[in-house]
Amino acid sequence: MTARAADRARYDKATASLDAPLAIVDLNAFDANAADLVRRAAGKPVRVASKSVRCRALLERVLAKDGFRGIMSFTLAESLWLARSGFDDVLLAYPSADRAAFAELAGDPKLTAAVTVMVDDPTQLDLIDAARAGGREVVRVCLELDTSLKLLGGRVRVGARRSPLHSPGQVAELARTVARRPGFRLVGIMAYEGHIAGVGDAVAGRPLRSRAIRLMQAAARRELADRRTAVVRAVRAVAPDLEFVNGGGTGSVQHTAAEDAVTEIAAGSGLYVPRLFDNYTSFTGRPAALFAQPVVRRPGVGVGVVTVLGGGYPASGAAGADRLPVPYLPEGLSYDPQEGPGEVQTPLLGAPADDLLLGDKVWFRHAKAGELCERFDVLHLIEGDTVTATVPTYRGEGRTFL
Repeated sequence: MTARAADRARYDKATASLDAPLAIVDLNAFDANAADLVRRAAGKPVRVASKSVRCRALLERVLAKDGFRGIMSFTLAESLWLARSGFDDVLLAYPSADRAAFAELAGDPKLTAAVTVMVDDPTQLDLIDAARAGGREVVRVCLELDTSLKLLGGRVRVGARRSPLHSPGQVAELARTVARRPGFRLVGIMAYEGHIAGVGDAVAGRPLRSRAIRLMQAAARRELADRRTAVVRAVRAVAPDLEFVNGGGTGSVQHTAAEDAVTEIAAGSGLYVPRLFDNYTSFTGRPAALFAQPVVRRPGVGVGVVTVLGGGYPASGAAGADRLPVPYLPEGLSYDPQEGPGEVQTPLLGAPADDLLLGDKVWFRHAKAGELCERFDVLHLIEGDTVTATVPTYRGEGRTFL
């Protein structure tokens, strides 16, 4: 029996009394992935990206482990909810225009002590001040550095379009603006190198593309390390008591951790290891989060086709086949190219289909990590071949922040 077949047997046994659709997290794989992130961070704390987890129980589980510290959140409303739930170090990774949430933040000393907001434009400070509604608590601020690699005088750009702050001078100027402004305190710098951490460099069947990606990433790492060092030096001249410099992502943990200027690493997807992380040379993780769909039709006997309920759960990003979930267990199933995964039903092709009966489960892996939790109210946590707990996702707690 292959390792994947053994996993299927465990998952089927653990969930035998549960009807699909359902989602699971294999805790042995989750914990092994967490340990690997800590190993690669080489002594620097890992801040957990909540958008890649979206389950409070699992955030609590990983933050109880040595080597993890703090949460990187994705909306201001989520940040306040987490802070009120007892998480005391929440860094909002994106700027916000949520005026009601800013009013709540600025009026509560417990929240302002726990939550740090992201800024990359002085106008965002104006928005926060205009939203204070009488609250005068000092708001903790982090500045985001644009990590993109610019070539040919800026005519070629590699990397996500995020912050407008690219040079040390630009970041230092905004740092001075924050330092001069009553009601704000500059505490950190963040830089997410998505073109390094979030792009696989070993694309199956694409050796030339993979080599080009590795060359690009090597050049980008060198350029960013030098620029980030200069940025941190310039900002510390303005704010010598800067608390943290955050960088990285699951795919670049060990490279970012090697930079002296970086004090902590951000990662989250590496806990679940969705399918987009199969194409990396920098690490190998264990798939920990899966979902199961039930077989509801057998269009013919001996023709290698079954139909499962639902499954059309595309991930965010540029549309393409790599944004689709993949049938994972049993091995050997694939989509009908004329249909793909459907909103209500999904035909699956392959010899294993002939051995599947009505009600059997087909296990899938989502393309991205936490987005899976937007489809399910609960996660069944599996240890060995037993469900040891069932915990709510954000959705299951009635929290849909985006």
